[in-house]
Amino acid sequence: MRRLEGIPASAGIAIGSVVVYRPAVVSTERRPVANPDEELTRWQRAVERAKRELTEIHRQSAATAGAPMAAIFEAQRMFLEDPALLEAVQSQIRAGVNAEAALSDGIEKFATMLANVNDAYLRERAADVRDVGQRVLRALAGADANPLALLNTPALIIALDLSPSDTAQMNRAVTLGFATARGGMTSHTAILARTLGLPAVVGLGDQLLGQLADGATVIIDGQAGVLMIDPDDATLAEYRSRATRWETARQTAQSSAQTPAITRDGHRVEVVANIGNLESAQSALAFGAEGVGLLRAEFLFLDRATLPDEEEQYTAYRAIAKLMGTRPLIVRTLDVGGDKPLPYLDLGKELNPFLGYRAIRVSLANPEMFKTQLRAILRAGAGNNVKIMFPMIATVEEVRAARKLLDEARGELATRGASFAEQMEVGMMIEVPAAAVAASLLAHEVDFFSLGTNDLIQYTLAADRTNERVGYLYDPLYPAILLLIKQVIDSAHAASRWVGMCGEMAGDLDAVPLLLGLGLDEFSVNAASIPQVKSLIRALDLRAMQDLATRALEKSTATEIRTLVRAAIQKT
Repeated sequence: MRRLEGIPASAGIAIGSVVVYRPAVVSTERRPVANPDEELTRWQRAVERAKRELTEIHRQSAATAGAPMAAIFEAQRMFLEDPALLEAVQSQIRAGVNAEAALSDGIEKFATMLANVNDAYLRERAADVRDVGQRVLRALAGADANPLALLNTPALIIALDLSPSDTAQMNRAVTLGFATARGGMTSHTAILARTLGLPAVVGLGDQLLGQLADGATVIIDGQAGVLMIDPDDATLAEYRSRATRWETARQTAQSSAQTPAITRDGHRVEVVANIGNLESAQSALAFGAEGVGLLRAEFLFLDRATLPDEEEQYTAYRAIAKLMGTRPLIVRTLDVGGDKPLPYLDLGKELNPFLGYRAIRVSLANPEMFKTQLRAILRAGAGNNVKIMFPMIATVEEVRAARKLLDEARGELATRGASFAEQMEVGMMIEVPAAAVAASLLAHEVDFFSLGTNDLIQYTLAADRTNERVGYLYDPLYPAILLLIKQVIDSAHAASRWVGMCGEMAGDLDAVPLLLGLGLDEFSVNAASIPQVKSLIRALDLRAMQDLATRALEKSTATEIRTLVRAAIQKT
């Protein structure tokens, strides 16, 4: 029996035989074409085929995974209508370059832009762009349908990596779970796995495929991030029992998803959702969300040729606010970086974009653009429970500058007689270690904090969460991370401010008891995680978790802390 450890992507246990997925590689070799017009026709036919396929995948995903996941493929289809991409490819074809090479150049340009964005969620969207490119390349080559869609016997999928459409096209009736050599927790592949309830482990390392062959028996433990190859009889029996208990608990959690998260000793916390558009807001409510802890406003700004105006932004924010009713909606202001050269904004090039010109820094340097967004949010807040949140704050001066522009935006709306929220809570993300250390100073500048742990962990440990080679460092239960979180919560509460968390850590079932004990007021998670997070909180006692957190902070390693937490949960 062999045991491999990777990144937990989707909780649950799956046991079965392996199918090793090795997608065909389509050549993008550059070659001249004698007749550019014929090549353009060939390109256009491939694009139309790809769009038809994406329309069908969208329909299937809407039926099985819900509107938010289906929206991934609608966005991919729309990308194939993007004027910038089409012109980039077609101009090369007109110049005599074959369609495969022209497409590869255009796709890689867009994918590289997204891969370097500050926001981890948006960085993972580079995989979507490359997925679209591979689909068109297969169409150009006349390749057959995805073999995963043709799977007809129960199996666990093992792959180097899986694209979003690979995951969406899996035959759900027979796919038990999957494990990949590469990938991270915020990839669409991982999100789809969580939404579909498929146990998954990612980031197991490129040696994975060399250790497995079709038909091998494996166990996937999606919560622990473990893959076991050729398990012995005792291990199989243990995990079959655990899988039964897990499924029973999942069904129970879903049945009570609409009820609040109140601990056994009467302490209530909010469990809200991270969303990216109206469709994902609808799904969040269905999963029991008590509001929105993070609306990523970037969906209005990316993959377009012009800046969205105030009216377009207002209409989008207002629709989500109306859907939420009296529930809170926290809108994060624009979070893009100098590494993502938006066509309508000159952000320049940088040697180290992750530490560069991005997020609030871009907004403050472009006050008119920033105030346009602020006015739209203020207008959407009229009569609704909307809050505003600034990303990547590092200093008190940045908060004050942002609030000054917010005041100016209010004044401009008042001057023109527009309806807007005159009083609106203003918060900030804690994702830069400097902000966590200086939380006692920053708490007097805002109404609330939201811990963006995806980047806080990366910046604190200097470990890219998508890089498997340093994956051993990226652990939310590392003592330094917990100490920073405690400092932030204590500082906020001392100033009568509340603290939420919108990073993936908020949905980590090993972290939830500690966060509860440390005093976190709001858990903002992926919609599909809401039922289980709520169910776990209801099973806990606040005073016991406070004691658990105290004992955890005395430990020296993340492994020791995780062992302590799991032992405590088993006793509940």
